[in-house]
Amino acid sequence: MQIVTLNVNGIRSATTKGLDTYLTQLNADIICFQELKALEDQVPDEIKGLPYHQYYHSAEKKGYSGVGILSKTEPLSVQVGCGIDWIDSEGRVLIAEFDTFFVFSMYFPSGTTGDERQNVKYQFLDAIYDYLHDFKSKTSKDMVICGDYNIAHKEIDIHNPVSNKNSSGFLPEERAWFTKFLESGFNDVFREQNEGVKDVYSWWSFRAGARKNNKGWRIDYQISTPNLAKKASHARIDGEPILSDHAAVIISYDL
Repeated sequence: MQIVTLNVNGIRSATTKGLDTYLTQLNADIICFQELKALEDQVPDEIKGLPYHQYYHSAEKKGYSGVGILSKTEPLSVQVGCGIDWIDSEGRVLIAEFDTFFVFSMYFPSGTTGDERQNVKYQFLDAIYDYLHDFKSKTSKDMVICGDYNIAHKEIDIHNPVSNKNSSGFLPEERAWFTKFLESGFNDVFREQNEGVKDVYSWWSFRAGARKNNKGWRIDYQISTPNLAKKASHARIDGEPILSDHAAVIISYDL
């Protein structure tokens, strides 16, 4: 089973760059989107026409945030939001249930626009940590939490850790949260499949030729429960084609 997660940075924009063709070629079993920047009825026909069951959770604010899940197999259930009003109003959490596992598509806030949003990001990290552990305690099924976490966890996950040590997305508090989260019973599946592999990123700034020069950050993840992580057989990040400022994280699981 192949699962893909991709921040499309606007599903309408990504479709004009060939998103539908790319997904057709990939032929993945499950696709998670982040940053739709669209209402469900604004999802392009090229995407709606793909052979998937499709579910979306848009933000109340138009042209902002939003997540989606596409699945070849119809889920047993779909949960829109996490029940925390201020998070759900921004369209950040969508959950699909299958026979043996849950798939989450999640879009963590960015703190790059200033202190106010950085504080919102910290509030989100605290709230979602508790939410995911509560969710985990109530199910015997595996979980895979796909999405744009807007955090580069370790120095290997960012092109210049020294100059970015005070940048949102690589702050000590954010990285400490990520370490705590993994140590509490979750696995960074891509990194476990690519231990020690350097210069592999999932996001690049549009500025100063960052992508061409591979000055990127790895901020998109598939974080799973340990049992599912053991079943991962291959993990890669697709730098091409360029559909947004992010790249797709693609992981195969032997189920």
